[in-house]
Amino acid sequence: MSAIHLLRKLSRRPPSRLHRNLLSSTFSMDLPPDLARTTLIRPFSNRPTIFNNTHRLIPSCFRQLNLLPNWVSEKKKSISVSLREFSTSVVETNTSDKAFERVVGLNPNPLVIERIHNGEETIGESVSGGEIIGNKIEKSEETLVREESEAEKEAWRILEDAVVRYCGSPVGTVAANDPGDKLPLNYDQVFIRDFVPSALAFLLKGEGEIVRNFLLHTLQLQSWEKTVDCYSPGQGLMPASFKVRTVTLDENTTEEVLDPDFGESAIGRVAPVDSGLWWIILLRAYGKLTGDFSLQERIDVQTGIKLIMNLCLADGFDMFPTLLVTDGSCMIDRRMGIHGHPLEIQSLFYSALRCSREMLSANDSSNNLVRAINNRLSALSFHIREYYWVDIRKINEIYRYKTEEYSTDATNKFNIYPEQIPPWLMDWIPEQGGYLLGNLQPAHMDFRFFTLGNFWSVVSSLSTPKQNEAILNLIEAKWDDIIGNTPLKICYPALEYDDWRIITGSDPKNTPWSYHNSGSWPTLLWQFTLACMKMGRPELAEKALALAEKRLMADRWPEYYDTRSGKFIGKQSRLYQTWTVAGFLTSKLLLANPEMASKLFWEEDYELLDICVCGLSKSGRKKCSRVAAKTQILVR
Repeated sequence: MSAIHLLRKLSRRPPSRLHRNLLSSTFSMDLPPDLARTTLIRPFSNRPTIFNNTHRLIPSCFRQLNLLPNWVSEKKKSISVSLREFSTSVVETNTSDKAFERVVGLNPNPLVIERIHNGEETIGESVSGGEIIGNKIEKSEETLVREESEAEKEAWRILEDAVVRYCGSPVGTVAANDPGDKLPLNYDQVFIRDFVPSALAFLLKGEGEIVRNFLLHTLQLQSWEKTVDCYSPGQGLMPASFKVRTVTLDENTTEEVLDPDFGESAIGRVAPVDSGLWWIILLRAYGKLTGDFSLQERIDVQTGIKLIMNLCLADGFDMFPTLLVTDGSCMIDRRMGIHGHPLEIQSLFYSALRCSREMLSANDSSNNLVRAINNRLSALSFHIREYYWVDIRKINEIYRYKTEEYSTDATNKFNIYPEQIPPWLMDWIPEQGGYLLGNLQPAHMDFRFFTLGNFWSVVSSLSTPKQNEAILNLIEAKWDDIIGNTPLKICYPALEYDDWRIITGSDPKNTPWSYHNSGSWPTLLWQFTLACMKMGRPELAEKALALAEKRLMADRWPEYYDTRSGKFIGKQSRLYQTWTVAGFLTSKLLLANPEMASKLFWEEDYELLDICVCGLSKSGRKKCSRVAAKTQILVR
């Protein structure tokens, strides 16, 4: 039996030992010496290589990143098969074929990439819906051509001008490209979170090279030594940003290098927790939108995923499945009272877990990690759905809470005092809407509505289908508060008076209704659009996009807007902000390509509700809290 027939036969079954050994052997061949010096993995070792980097700068010689796929292609060019037919979603093997396909989400008509080799060069890769030539996706003739507006044309010009090149190749986009800005601070760097909407815009347009380069170069930065005051954070941390610098080697020679920032130069010296999560989400999006899954199958990329997941899943003192982080560790990167378990981090964490489960290669070395991911997904989804959700019924329940309950069966598990319910919330919450809390920890509920966390919970199916509907109902009912004159509020409402002084430390940039303190951020449009399209309500996104299009071009694409209704350009807002431009373009492209948009969100995974680590315990000392709540979660 040929290798291709054997692989295809195995792909229709649950992963067996032979299956895992065969996949493992694909990536365990002896590496050539020159490749071993440049990749993140040494031969016969799963430990990452820490390079001797006195100045923490990456020289251009490490552009040999592309050696690995070419070398593997040379070794394997007789085999043409899509490895995406294999799944890593299930550890157990005693299940029927239909049940297995339902859990892992196998495509009944899997995409098969056919490579045409001529010597060492790949001529092309055919995929359904178009053709990949190099890293550029050529659209099929059936693709409808949509006429671009003047705002879109200008946005594309600004986005292309923002592209950063390293050794001649595009590797990202700067945060802002304001010609009038004499003090750019770090706005002239490539941020991981900021680049995501730019990457999606390029991918939806059919340009994959810049995204592939970005993913590979930031992956190399992951293993660089990073130190703040003689202390090094855990392996797997991704940088917040990087900058291309030119270094003089001698009188006649210069060299381009990448200089990363892991938070040691950031305001407040906060580690960028969300960078690694966004990197994993973008890696999946690249494969989904291009059909090129070879990138996520590389050994160094697989190791990068594992390092991020191991860092996130590391044991600690916390009692909850949510990630515990400091203030300012995500898009809201200044002191805003989000330390603890902010919703934004949890929704991105949940997405990254689902992406990793989908992308990790099936072999013995990943089984334990996949099992841990499954357990964490199940616990996290239950925790968020049950304890973070608020609607008018839940608020009334909290209003009547008894406190100081000492019992495993306590109703008020977090000892929340009813007096914490803010007066504005009583009249603000609509009858038919609801949302997920901004933060939850012992004796503390943050009742502010945080836009990114709620939208991404919809996109990733962290919240239930009925909760998703209620979130969009809330947006529609409170349109003037959350959308206003210019979409969208980053959170609602603003911290004012003593709350602002105590919680922000009297931050002059986060004054009420400005910047992170309930400013309006147009970049959030693309996430709102994706959430609306998933729930079959694109008209809401179109309405918000129309408002933005009227203002953004005339206002020179500002970073954010101020005031309660988002009427004025932010007092410290950069102009020609790249992710403002990219968020607008991505929203336009998503609405024009519903099929492509559907590849970027996740559907409900009911199997997760059946996975519970409590069932593994033999002690019987406690009973699972899900038994009473599971039915409620499913029907909400």
